[in-house]
Amino acid sequence: MKRLSRYRRHKAAGPMLLILALLGIGTTFSIASATTTSQTSKVDRSVQIEEGRQIFLRGCSSCHGLNAEGGQIAPSLIGVGAASVDFQVGTGRMPMADMSTQAMRKAPLYDAQETAALAAYVASLAPGPEIPSDSQLNYERDGNTAQGGELFRNNCAMCHNFAGQGGALTQGKYAPTLMGVDPKYIYEALITGPQSMPVFSDKTITPAEKMSIIKWIKAAEKEPNLGGASLGRVGPVTEGLLGWILGLGILIGVAVWLAMKAR
Repeated sequence: MKRLSRYRRHKAAGPMLLILALLGIGTTFSIASATTTSQTSKVDRSVQIEEGRQIFLRGCSSCHGLNAEGGQIAPSLIGVGAASVDFQVGTGRMPMADMSTQAMRKAPLYDAQETAALAAYVASLAPGPEIPSDSQLNYERDGNTAQGGELFRNNCAMCHNFAGQGGALTQGKYAPTLMGVDPKYIYEALITGPQSMPVFSDKTITPAEKMSIIKWIKAAEKEPNLGGASLGRVGPVTEGLLGWILGLGILIGVAVWLAMKAR
């Protein structure tokens, strides 16, 4: 007791006790704040999921089923993940009136908040690909244009055209142009495989390689066409064929005109 009393009377005892008290208060406050934040986040998430469920029941359940189990004209959404919903709804492809045709990109019916709610609801049904964050989409930092061009030509050009302009597929389907598409939607299409497109998992094309593909597409958007009309940038064969048809047509027309005039 005497030793403890001597330490209590030490001139450093007061500051040390103050520091310990402040540390204790700070730790307690941090734990309480984290708990409150976590509980608030869970509440907000539940509210968002319920909002998404109501939107789904009003606008999607007639085709995809009341529990997103699918139907005769629309597939199940269980396990497709938030990224698939964000892509389809955010690009205006869904909802659509005629499920027998290919979904086209158009102005979205739902705003960003409603789209996020729908995505959260579908994601709550079963695990699936998540919406990429902004930090994941830094293609300027993580991408390589030369590598992206090679990957695009090996994996995408056979459908989307070697310049990303889009192209025709079988049975009246088509691969849309990639010009002017938001990087987030390109990434989501790669990981979800919408419609006729295959899924490119991270084992097939790594996230860094996906960034390279996006960087190449964005570089192709800015590339000027120095030859005049682009003609879809399908290459010299089409441009040469058009030149032959127009050139020969003009020459034949001139020859016929000269022959008629000579009579």
